Amino acid sequence: MIATTAPWGAEKATALLVLADGTVIEGRGLGATGRAVAEVCFNTALTGYQEILTDPSYAGQIVTFTFPHIGNVGANAEDIEDLTPAARAGAVGAVFRADVTRPSNYRSDGGLDEWLKRRGIVAMSGIDTRALTARIRDLGAPHAVIAHAPDGIFDVDALRRQAAEWSGLVGLDLAREVTSGQSSTWKETPWAWGEGYGEQSRPSMHVVAIDYGVKRNILRLIAGLGAEVTVVPAMTPAEDILAMNPDGVFLSNGPGDPAATGEYAVPVIRDLLDADIPIFGICLGHQMLALALGGRTVKMHQGHHGANHPVKDYTTGKVEIVSMNHGFAVDGDSLPEGVEETHVSLFDGSNCGISIAGRPVFSVQHHPEASPGPQDSHYLFRRFINLIRERKGEPALAER
Repeated sequence: MIATTAPWGAEKATALLVLADGTVIEGRGLGATGRAVAEVCFNTALTGYQEILTDPSYAGQIVTFTFPHIGNVGANAEDIEDLTPAARAGAVGAVFRADVTRPSNYRSDGGLDEWLKRRGIVAMSGIDTRALTARIRDLGAPHAVIAHAPDGIFDVDALRRQAAEWSGLVGLDLAREVTSGQSSTWKETPWAWGEGYGEQSRPSMHVVAIDYGVKRNILRLIAGLGAEVTVVPAMTPAEDILAMNPDGVFLSNGPGDPAATGEYAVPVIRDLLDADIPIFGICLGHQMLALALGGRTVKMHQGHHGANHPVKDYTTGKVEIVSMNHGFAVDGDSLPEGVEETHVSLFDGSNCGISIAGRPVFSVQHHPEASPGPQDSHYLFRRFINLIRERKGEPALAER
């Protein structure tokens, strides 16, 4: 049975979203032609569709946008988050409610449709995204194939088989696919109104960032607080990292199953812990730090994806609205003695942060760098830098 949720009547569908249970949702195709198999999630952010679609943490996923109007501010070359745009790390598909309109924004240098084509992202519009979101909420994130054919001709049975046979994200190491090919130095600092991005020319410390799928704005915020940042591939041995004499190490976000990536990443993290240097992790980096400390991770029912998630920081007692993007989570009950839970989601009580008592080591599940999203948690970067400054005998920066 074909379930049509599009509101546009008898017009021939040029795109299909075919779920693993056989459900077929029709729509209008845009972006790249062809097909992509992935997990379908929903994102509740109102802005930042370019940053969302270029976040390497979305590798292996099709993003359903709950906000109905996507694409109305166009696209530009600045609002991307993957380090190597030519590699096109990020979401493989996108689902929109309304058709993409002509862009209307002074920063736009083109339309979203053409940008999606260049990125190789298969997309569709005209979908009842509320119904699809409710389905994901109730039944969990499904495996699916998104397909776009301008002539409207599809082999639906083949698409159903492909969706049903896809193994999913559990056990999948995607960090290996999105990480940097070689080490590099990062100097770009945060964007300023009327000025664009700056450059760090007088660093006072050295941070090594392990790239499991790092976002650009994370590196900008670290560099903007006075650090020379060296980005290294995910498989870099601990001895190579320590040979760079870092003042601190950052464990980045990234896609896939943390337990799978942890097969090679966790031993490195344990060696770095033994070196007793400041360590800060975000998202996948947070999950693998927990694994290295003896905790475990679990696959979530629907994940957390959006820019309006409330998280409580137990260290300050404050509640922050944060940006999130993860389908796996740290099991808070699995954390060993000496590892403290520092942050928790106020949506479902899931773990959102840890630290080691008496050690300069901490991590969070959410995305304090935003891009897109609120900047409530920017202070966490200052917290990391202050751990380094304390080791260097320098005064702390104000956490604000």
